[in-house]
Amino acid sequence: MDELNQLQNIFSALDRDDRHSLLRYAQFLQIEGESDSPTEPPIEEPLDLPRPEEEHVVVAIKRLAKSYPMLNHDRLLRQSADLVGAHLVSGRPATEVIDELEEIFQVHYEKYRAERYG
Repeated sequence: MDELNQLQNIFSALDRDDRHSLLRYAQFLQIEGESDSPTEPPIEEPLDLPRPEEEHVVVAIKRLAKSYPMLNHDRLLRQSADLVGAHLVSGRPATEVIDELEEIFQVHYEKYRAERYG
């Protein structure tokens, strides 16, 4: 199966929100590929997706990934996974874990801006 068919199959299997995230990520990759051009894309600001009063940790990670589409989410995966584990295995309260996740994403965003724009 070629890559385009694989991508179409994956896209078809996703729910609406995840399809939107995949599309935004593809657009991000396209912009990154164009960064060799003389015109630099504008600084991407995080999207202001509000935090619901009651939110599950995994849903919060999805919200934060959508809020920070410019970040390399692979870098955040280990820290996020450790916090999910602390919540699920150790019983750490979701609100504390989500607070820490928000801090982690913000720190990574600040590093992103510093590396990219000085």
